[in-house]
Amino acid sequence: MHRLVEGRALVLGGVEIPHALGLDGHSDADVLCHAIADAVLGAAGLPDIGHYFPPGDETIRGISSLDILRRVAAELAALGGTLNNVDATLIAERPRILPHVPLMKERVAEALGLTPGQVGVKATTNETLGFLGRQEGMAALATACVQMPLA
Repeated sequence: MHRLVEGRALVLGGVEIPHALGLDGHSDADVLCHAIADAVLGAAGLPDIGHYFPPGDETIRGISSLDILRRVAAELAALGGTLNNVDATLIAERPRILPHVPLMKERVAEALGLTPGQVGVKATTNETLGFLGRQEGMAALATACVQMPLA
């Protein structure tokens, strides 16, 4: 999850979406791509994205989360793993992302070496409950189906 702030672009699934607020973070703060990256890494038994992209590393400030996904795909491939599909859910009150989903799926798929049909992207609200409901931030959850070679 990331906090919403003024003065930042809102990037979700590799797509800049018109919105008054953006997500705060060391990278482009694409919460959807971050959840996907962590799902792939976790399914492969690897450390989380903070291991590969530490928030204190100034050389990667502002990095595109699509580049993070490319690195995750490379780490998986180096272990002989295969990514079959990913599915992610954005949790946010606004903005509506449905019109942007096809492009998000294309961009995430390209970064991971998948087809858009192997990428699920959807959204739900938090029914105005909590910090997500008050539109103070956004969160995302993701799963990944990874096949690893037998040891």
